[in-house]
Amino acid sequence: MTADPARPAGETVSDFARQHVTIHGHDVVYRRGGSGEAVVLIHGLAGSSRTWKDVMPGLARTHDVIAPDLLGHGNSAKPMGDYSLGAHASGLRDLLVTLGIESATLVGHSFGGGVAMQVAYQHPEVCDRLVLVDSGGLGRDVSWLLRLGTLPFAEYAMPLVFSRWVADRGTDVSRFLNRRGLRSPRLGELWRTYSSLAGAEDRKAFVRTIRTVIDTGGQTVSALDRLYMAAHVPTLIVWGEDDRIIPVAHAHTAHEAIAGSRLEILRRVGHFPHTEAPDRFVDVLLSFIADTPASASSGPPLQEILRSGS
Repeated sequence: MTADPARPAGETVSDFARQHVTIHGHDVVYRRGGSGEAVVLIHGLAGSSRTWKDVMPGLARTHDVIAPDLLGHGNSAKPMGDYSLGAHASGLRDLLVTLGIESATLVGHSFGGGVAMQVAYQHPEVCDRLVLVDSGGLGRDVSWLLRLGTLPFAEYAMPLVFSRWVADRGTDVSRFLNRRGLRSPRLGELWRTYSSLAGAEDRKAFVRTIRTVIDTGGQTVSALDRLYMAAHVPTLIVWGEDDRIIPVAHAHTAHEAIAGSRLEILRRVGHFPHTEAPDRFVDVLLSFIADTPASASSGPPLQEILRSGS
């Protein structure tokens, strides 16, 4: 594994340019800024590190903030291979090792929440705290739009739906509205998700990824039977009250299943709290980190945890 050189001296809080590292022969892109205790931000399906741009400056004032593009997403490599939660969890652990980060608070949005839970399960030594933001993996329900991506031959229909011409024209319209103060964070994030699928390699990686966690009936991977294992890890659950992609009921289910967890429901917010209400999101996250001690090296032995859930 080959890492980038150390971050340049004098880096400012607002400097979150893409950086590169090679892991197992694949290019992994990430953004990094600030200093202090590490916080890792994990995006959702068809997303990238860019989704965190509104919250990274606030978090980086007091923390070392790292936001990767998962393999198959953003500007990272899109190889043929395993795009399961387990593979992404191992890849994230390898990224932290490469960057010299022993442990971190893991913040996962949507599919990224599933990745964060998988890291906490597979590699508990790197997880100081767990933050689930409108997370997948907590119930069967999910938007029908995502289910369509799992249909047979979906990858052959997607070039017609996600054409480069439509994506480029939509981006032009979005920029025009933004310049006139008509920006909608929720619609903007949905559009970035849509436009990210205009490339052939992006679509292939998306289909391979989504089929590991969703089928036509809904989500196929659930962490509910293992959430009791997170009781010794400080856990925050943040959800938009108006989420139409993954229902807010999943937040209450997870809160009940994880003893000692903290639940924050944000009013008038949808599936993207970090873009729709970035200031509130940062306040909630920083308060949680300040109030809870890191637990990467603490907690009962695994045998004891497993026996308690039998």
